[in-house]
Amino acid sequence: MQLRPFFWIFFSFLVFKTTAQSTASQHIETFTIEAPQLETQKKIWVYLPASYKKTQKAYSVIYMHDGQNLFDATTSFLGEWQIDEYLDSIANNETIIIGIEHGDEKRVDELTPYPHEKYGGGKGDLYLDFIKKTLKPNIDSKYKTLPGAEHTTIMGSSLGGLISFYACIQYPETFGNAGVLSPSFWLNEEIYKLVEKTDIPETSRFYFLAGSIESEEMIPDMEKMIVLLQRKGVNSENIKSTIIEGGQHNEALWRENFPLVYEWLITE
Repeated sequence: MQLRPFFWIFFSFLVFKTTAQSTASQHIETFTIEAPQLETQKKIWVYLPASYKKTQKAYSVIYMHDGQNLFDATTSFLGEWQIDEYLDSIANNETIIIGIEHGDEKRVDELTPYPHEKYGGGKGDLYLDFIKKTLKPNIDSKYKTLPGAEHTTIMGSSLGGLISFYACIQYPETFGNAGVLSPSFWLNEEIYKLVEKTDIPETSRFYFLAGSIESEEMIPDMEKMIVLLQRKGVNSENIKSTIIEGGQHNEALWRENFPLVYEWLITE
């Protein structure tokens, strides 16, 4: 029997590591911050555009989960997303990227809004409370940011896609845009009921992306959510959906297609 993609991603985070040399860009800073909501500390990666220190302008911000996998081969599992390499290569990059360290064995807890009878979890609101009330104020005070929801995006894959979508629905006053890659909606089907009963701002923007061979549920679940958003009045121009033919539930899919999501969410 084929195991769900969620299992393999979670397993890979805990088991597989790489010994490759650091590939992090010179434009990345890191720091550690207390996360009292989660009773832990979090390492944070900050990618600053090349123009950051040359201007007084403020920048939009993307908050991303699984920070270990975004920028550096030495901290990633099964390959990094190479976000810094991509952003270093484009001339119009005017966005700060915040990578948030995942909680290893507590990753399921942090990235799921509802508990699952088999896999547990359900502490997503505490995790998002950390971002909203602890991390984001820190970032906005320390860096030149545009703090409004319309300039604040949250993005992730798998469980990160699930919690990013939830954040944009539950906390639209903070997160105006969501990059929803390969979302694990099957793990928290309660999220459909949340959307049904929630007034969603017409201005909220969502980019959905998935591979055609991730799982039997992935595409139908994603399409079901898109139809529901449209029925709730979200402007169709604020919903983008891409299905990558032959795409699997892995870092390669998300690395290769991050530019599509980024360019639509930031430049449209």
